[in-house]
Amino acid sequence: MKRSNLRRWAGSGVVLASIGAFALAAAVPASAATTGTVQTAGDPLNVRRAPNTAATAVKTVANGASVSIECQTTGNSVAGPLGTTTIWDYVPALGGYLSDGYVKTGSDGRIAPDCGTGTGSAQCASACAAEGQFRSSDAHFVVYDTNADGSSGVVQYWLATGAGPFYVWASGGQGTSVDKAVAVPKGSWVYYKTCTGHNTSPPTFAGCSAGLTDFAA
Repeated sequence: MKRSNLRRWAGSGVVLASIGAFALAAAVPASAATTGTVQTAGDPLNVRRAPNTAATAVKTVANGASVSIECQTTGNSVAGPLGTTTIWDYVPALGGYLSDGYVKTGSDGRIAPDCGTGTGSAQCASACAAEGQFRSSDAHFVVYDTNADGSSGVVQYWLATGAGPFYVWASGGQGTSVDKAVAVPKGSWVYYKTCTGHNTSPPTFAGCSAGLTDFAA
């Protein structure tokens, strides 16, 4: 059976001013990607924008396909043909995540570094009413408003200096997104959460994800 004893990058509590130092100490640079093979009952497997079965399916991948796994992270529990697991595999070529319960790697545990190290990791919140992604290559946040529920999708983020929170809002309604450059210096860290909320003064939030640490490559 797949194991799920993963360490997390950052909790969902208050961000400390020392987050940058913590992230630098905790980071594990991504090594060469590991190859896995998709194993289903024959149907194509959904590729999710975030490590959650409720997240948007960005595409599918065929049973038996070889995939290159850059990193792994914790998501919701999935019972697949290879066991029940909370491990999700980030596959850059597919633009999203696959449950490790459907990816044969020759191991029932971790086979790749933790995500959140410049991989463009996404987080899902409030039953996926909002999704957020940090694109490390050019320091952009992409925020998706996935449900027509009267709330906006929003990313709250803090810089390595502890400054923040700053916000990126997606208020265009279901299926829309906002792509915005943010002032994260090259090589520096950013800590963020994806929420649903209202752009009032002050902003109000609901359904925030756990925090994630990433960096501008």
